[in-house]
Amino acid sequence: MRTRTRSQERLLTTLKILNRAISAQDLYIELRSREQSMGLATVYRSLEALKLEGMVQVRTLPNGEALYSLVQEDRHHLTCVQCGSSIAIDECPVHNLEEQLHKSYEFKIYYHMLEFFGLCTRCQTENNPRSESGQGS
Repeated sequence: MRTRTRSQERLLTTLKILNRAISAQDLYIELRSREQSMGLATVYRSLEALKLEGMVQVRTLPNGEALYSLVQEDRHHLTCVQCGSSIAIDECPVHNLEEQLHKSYEFKIYYHMLEFFGLCTRCQTENNPRSESGQGS
C-alpha cells in the first residue's frame, strides 16, 4: 500500500463523516465550510487517486454528475431517467458472478454497481394520465 497525501486523508475523513455519496464540487464546498479548504483540482486529483486505490467508489448519474463515497458495500439502484430520482435496492443478483470473475480472470474486484434505468411510478403516471382512469374516450 502506498502512502496517502494529507489531502487524500482529509477527503477520506470527510467522506466517512458525511457517510453519503457527494459530488466533487459539493465535497470542495463541504471542506471549505469545515475550514479545511483545498483547491478544486486537488479534490479531483485526490478522489481519482483514492478511486484507483479502491478506497472510493464513483457513481455517475444520468445527468453526468459523478458522486463519490467510501467503498463500503455494493450499491444497486433503480434510477428514473425523467426526474432523476433514485431508489436503492438491497438485493444483489451478481455476488456469485463477482466470485466467478475473480477466480476466472484473477481480477481483484474492489466493488461493483448495478443500476437499472426507467420511469418511476410518478413519472409513469404523469406521462400517461389516462392509464389510471380507465382509458376513457
